[in-house]
Amino acid sequence: MFIQPWDAALDDAEWQTWIADGHDFGILSVNGLPGQAPVVVPTHFAVDGAGLLIHLARPNPVWRTIEADPNVTFTVTGDYAFIPGPWRAKPGTPPIDGVPTSYYAAVQFTCQATIIDGPEAKAELLRRQMAHFQLEGDHAPIDPEQPPYGRMLPGIRGLRLDVTEVRAKFKYDDHKPAEQRTDTARRLTERGTGLDAPTAAQQLRRLDRIGTWKS
Repeated sequence: MFIQPWDAALDDAEWQTWIADGHDFGILSVNGLPGQAPVVVPTHFAVDGAGLLIHLARPNPVWRTIEADPNVTFTVTGDYAFIPGPWRAKPGTPPIDGVPTSYYAAVQFTCQATIIDGPEAKAELLRRQMAHFQLEGDHAPIDPEQPPYGRMLPGIRGLRLDVTEVRAKFKYDDHKPAEQRTDTARRLTERGTGLDAPTAAQQLRRLDRIGTWKS
């Protein structure tokens, strides 16, 4: 992922807060076997200390590739929108001369994957995931010896992804004049389609912290 200086995370707390703010679905990318394309899997995840926890169905083709090479990438994206060219035209130039772009936030984790396959270890992984996703606790005990989870655990395998590097990008035209970024956020809010509202919120948040970009 290419990151311009003005698109970089301002500090670790920025991307950590963004992940914690409900961005818990991403793409697991695993090196393919020789002569094959990489394997890419969309999935929810839970943060566990310095790692990520996921589980996938046992028939998933990802397992053979992880066993061959545990070096993986996990990518989370969100708060994205297409920005039309006229919104980005330089002051004093025709609007049609503006060049469109995409706004988005993305966090890429480089990880070492460890397969979790023991019944109790998988149950514990699911407990930690449920503690994140189903805070109310309104589910049956996750016990390898009891239904419904006991009979279902053999059908899945768990993964712990120990993070070795994090690269975060917040692409919201932070190198543009503050007035133009404010106007773009207004236009996004008025358009109000897709993820326009959270994209505008990210742009204004970065604007409040950065102001006028200085290299």
